[in-house]
Amino acid sequence: MKTDNLLSSLSRRDFVRTLSLGLGATVAGTTALAQPLAWLAERGYGPASTEAWQAGKQLGVALVGLGSYSAGQLAPALQKTKLCKLAGIVTGTPSKAAQWKQQYQIPDQNVYDYKSFDRIVDNPAIDIVYVVLPVALHAEYVERAARAGKHVICEKPMAVSAADCQRMIAAMKKAGKKLSIGYRLHFEPHHQEMMRLGQQKVYGPIQKMKADNGFRAGGMSWRLDKELAGGGPLMDMGIYCVQGIIYTKGELPVSVTAKFTPKPDPVLFKEVEAGVNWQMQFADGAVADCRTSYAENMNSLLRAEAANGWMELQPAFGYGGLEGRTSKGPMNIQNVPQQARQMDDFADCVLNNKPTRVPGEMGLRDIQLLQAIYRAAETGQKVSTKDVVAVLDKVGSR
Repeated sequence: MKTDNLLSSLSRRDFVRTLSLGLGATVAGTTALAQPLAWLAERGYGPASTEAWQAGKQLGVALVGLGSYSAGQLAPALQKTKLCKLAGIVTGTPSKAAQWKQQYQIPDQNVYDYKSFDRIVDNPAIDIVYVVLPVALHAEYVERAARAGKHVICEKPMAVSAADCQRMIAAMKKAGKKLSIGYRLHFEPHHQEMMRLGQQKVYGPIQKMKADNGFRAGGMSWRLDKELAGGGPLMDMGIYCVQGIIYTKGELPVSVTAKFTPKPDPVLFKEVEAGVNWQMQFADGAVADCRTSYAENMNSLLRAEAANGWMELQPAFGYGGLEGRTSKGPMNIQNVPQQARQMDDFADCVLNNKPTRVPGEMGLRDIQLLQAIYRAAETGQKVSTKDVVAVLDKVGSR
């Protein structure tokens, strides 16, 4: 997720001020995807959403922020969705607005900047707002979207603090609209298989887990600005490790320990950590060792070792190219358009008035866990997670 290139021309606070104005069975292979109705049925889509797709009716999605994630992943994915479509954009860069209008045939009345965003309330062509901005701006734009009466997908991490998350959840509930967090991997078949194997104890109780995710940051970015990002790689990349461990184990940890890694460049990492190593401890004695970094390229990994076997994904957290193995051999699962499945699932939830499997409460839970990891790293002490919101991921809920 990247915001528009406003950061290159505005100071951090000017940037913020400017914007303020204004799991079941896996679906493996292309055969299932080539048969849309069968795919919809297998994914659990109800008759209302299936009929809407057959009738050519799709929910309109407006992307708020046209950075690299919107441009490289979300907009292309919205060309593959069945139940929703790219209907509008919100950007502070006029040149991007012109480019996107032409590329995606977006009408003038569906193009907003950050000052005019609130006028989206009067636009019936837009049903869902997808907030793809720096983390510190998530709360404001979710609350504004709620006041505009729109359903919302908010990119991860949900916010910079648990208090912000709680305000976002309250605003959406008051509006009577649905809130989902952009946890795309809940809709990815390799990860759904890890959920099944772990939560159903196919190889027995999980005893040990491992998760790594990180990359080498090059040059200055809003991600290295604590005010905008809320933290460093733990917020951005480590959240995948936290998620993967929890939905594979099917339980919340009871405590965490952590340690910051050395900063190879004190200037680059002046405001945020360069990396974190942490361990999550579970009530049954199982442990999960995790690492994240902006100073090291990691071949992302999610691994679980159980009493009678093991399973792992490596690479684990990318937009494609995922590979899975178990102690019995390869998973033999094909990659799928993750974001398209994620957004279609949310559209189905809206159409059929059913809960999303990745709600705001899950985003709040994860921020609480990340804050516990930060406290453990800062204090050098084991930190209890007993006060974390208990939101568990259940396989087979669809």
